[in-house]
Amino acid sequence: MPRTIAQGFTEFLKKLTPSDTESEAARRHRASTEICLKDNFGMTRFFRTGSFGSGTSICGYSDVDYFAEIPSGKLKSDSSQTLSEINSALAHTFWDTDVRVSAPAIKFSFANGKETTEIVPAYRIEDRKFGVVYGIPNTNHGWMKSSPETHKAFVRYWDEQLGNRVRPLIRFIKAWKYENDVPISSFYLELRIASYAREEAQAKRHIVYHWDLQLILERLLQEKLGEISDPMGVSGQIPACMTHLQHEEALSKLESGVFQAKKALIAARGDAINEAFSCWKLLFGSTFPNYY
Repeated sequence: MPRTIAQGFTEFLKKLTPSDTESEAARRHRASTEICLKDNFGMTRFFRTGSFGSGTSICGYSDVDYFAEIPSGKLKSDSSQTLSEINSALAHTFWDTDVRVSAPAIKFSFANGKETTEIVPAYRIEDRKFGVVYGIPNTNHGWMKSSPETHKAFVRYWDEQLGNRVRPLIRFIKAWKYENDVPISSFYLELRIASYAREEAQAKRHIVYHWDLQLILERLLQEKLGEISDPMGVSGQIPACMTHLQHEEALSKLESGVFQAKKALIAARGDAINEAFSCWKLLFGSTFPNYY
C-alpha cells in the first residue's frame, strides 16, 4: 500500500491502465470484421481510435473503437441507412453475437458481454497536417467531420510538453466518470483536459495530479459543462452530453465530485493524508488504493 500521495496515484494509474494484449476473441472478431467490410463495402483502411487509440482507456470500461474507411460511393447520403446496412452485414457474420446500431457506430459485444467493439464507418474528406479528416454518421441521418489522428496528436503533444502527465490526468477524470456513471462524453473530456493542459504549459506550470484533478472538476462545474470549440478546428462545437436530461444529471454528479475533490485537497494540504485517501476513495471508488 502507498505511503505518499504520489505513490497512491501511481498505483491507481497502474490499476486503470488496460493491458495492450488483445484477447483471442478480440483478434478473431477484428479479422472477421475486416473481411466482412472489405467484401461487402470495399473498405480500404481499418484502424483503432477512441480511448485505446489515444492511450487514455480505462480498464474494464473503455470500448475498443475502430474507424472503417469506406469509399464514399459505397455509402448512402442518409447515414442511418448506411449504419443499418453495415449492421446487417456484421450481424450475418457474427450471427451468435449481439450486433446493434449505436450512432455513429455499429456496436457488438462478445466474451459474455465483457468485451465491446464499436465500428464507425467513415469516408475520406481531406488530408491535413496531423491526419485525415473523415465524414462519419451523426445522430440526425447526416454526416459530420471527425479526425481521430488529429485529436490524438493534440493530446499527445501537450502530454509530452508536461512530462507525460496529461494522459494519466485524463484517465483519472474518466475513472471518476465511469465509477459514478456520469453521462459526459469521453471525447469532450479528453479535449477539455488537453486544452487545460495547454494553458498550464503556456503559463509554465506543472501537473500535480491531486491538485489539477480538483481544478479541472471545479472548472467544468463553473463552465456548467458548456460546449467547447474543437481546438484543432475539425469537429466544430462539441457538447458535453447528448441530451438536456443527461446534462442536468452530469452537473449534479459533478457538484458531488467537486465537493469530494476539494475535501481531499484540503486534507492533503493539512498533512491529513489518510483523510485525503478516504475522500479519493469516495470520489473514485474502491479501486483507489488504501493509505498505508
